[in-house]
Amino acid sequence: MSQPRPVKKAGRNQSLRGNSTVQRRIAFASFAGTAIEFYDFFVYGTAAALVFPTLFFPALGATAGTVAAFASFAVAFVARPLGAALFGHLGDRLGRKRTLTYTLLLMGLSTVGVGLLPSAASIGVAAPVILVVLRFLQGIAVGGEWGGAALLAVEHSEPGSRGRSGMYPQLGPGTAFFLTSVTFLISGLTMSRESFVAWGWRIPFLLSVVLIAVGLYVRLRIAETPVFRAAEPSRRWPLRAAFTAHTRHILLGGGALSAAFGLNYIGTVYLTSYGTAVLRLSQPTMLLLGVIGGLVLVAATAAGALYSDRVGRRRVILGGNVAAVVCGLVVFPIIDSGSVALVGVGLCLLLVVGGAVLGPAAAYMAELFETEHRYTAVGLSYNLATVLGGAVPPLVATALQAAYGSIAVGVLMAAYGVLSVVCVLALPETRDHPLR
Repeated sequence: MSQPRPVKKAGRNQSLRGNSTVQRRIAFASFAGTAIEFYDFFVYGTAAALVFPTLFFPALGATAGTVAAFASFAVAFVARPLGAALFGHLGDRLGRKRTLTYTLLLMGLSTVGVGLLPSAASIGVAAPVILVVLRFLQGIAVGGEWGGAALLAVEHSEPGSRGRSGMYPQLGPGTAFFLTSVTFLISGLTMSRESFVAWGWRIPFLLSVVLIAVGLYVRLRIAETPVFRAAEPSRRWPLRAAFTAHTRHILLGGGALSAAFGLNYIGTVYLTSYGTAVLRLSQPTMLLLGVIGGLVLVAATAAGALYSDRVGRRRVILGGNVAAVVCGLVVFPIIDSGSVALVGVGLCLLLVVGGAVLGPAAAYMAELFETEHRYTAVGLSYNLATVLGGAVPPLVATALQAAYGSIAVGVLMAAYGVLSVVCVLALPETRDHPLR
């Protein structure tokens, strides 16, 4: 007589395999989306450091042109909170999955638009104006992207592994920086400087078409998060509900992550310009260091996220921000040696500290807020951090360095570290908080 027990066991194994497949799909979808969107975002930053001053701001001269190019880069950070509010509203009303499709399409079209944009020599002042508009749309898209990708991963996870699940969207920026550096490095090495400035810089932007197609395919095959499906629809506007319930946590959360963003964007954007213009290192050298830095950022992010499941989010973020104070004071004396190896050490130091803090950020932000307005609140808090730490330091670093030397940039980073430490101390631990 046949026994029922083996049938039950097989059914259980099949269920586990099915669940494992779903988890892998969710992890890849959250990772791929942020990697693609931040690739588009970093491509602009790298181009702003290498070619945009010449192509779009030629009348301003070298220093002012660089400041203008970084100002156009910073425009996206102003737009990011707007994107967080807009897509956060849609995400809290319509769901995470559908909203993330919109953000991916908007980012892809804006990035391709930059790749097709004529220079100022061709269409005059219209070129920088259109460039700023496209950059603004990029900011809207990425402002709405991160919150949804973080919740897609965290809201599908189990309580004891939310740091691990939230790691996947956080790996996107490091991977994107790696891909950006590789793409520009290959473009620069396979053509002359004149060809690169004339048309080669456009290739990384146009390649976004392929990445966006992949991202859409992956995201259209995933399910809505169970936490969102189980929640009762809110009768209030998510933006009003988020600020009514959690103004303090939104502001403190943004402050807690601002130093990490400052370190990361100084490393990934400003240092590319600083290395070539001030230290006189070659463009391929700085891009090669960027390739290494991208891998280091991925590793540090993963380590911070995984460790937060063991000791708590707050402890990891607090420790990283204390390290940011020290890092800010020592990193530029290391970089200013001019040695390629030490410049690489300085870059990796910036990215290790910043990545370790941002690793647990997806889980930490999700655990701070309720489901009915979580997309909105998470996006606002995270993008507040990007404005404070991502927009301001690269924008003012060139002027600070010119007026007071590079040590002033390091002091600015240390001050950001102090701000973030104070904010983290005012926030609770969330590792054991329920999401439902």
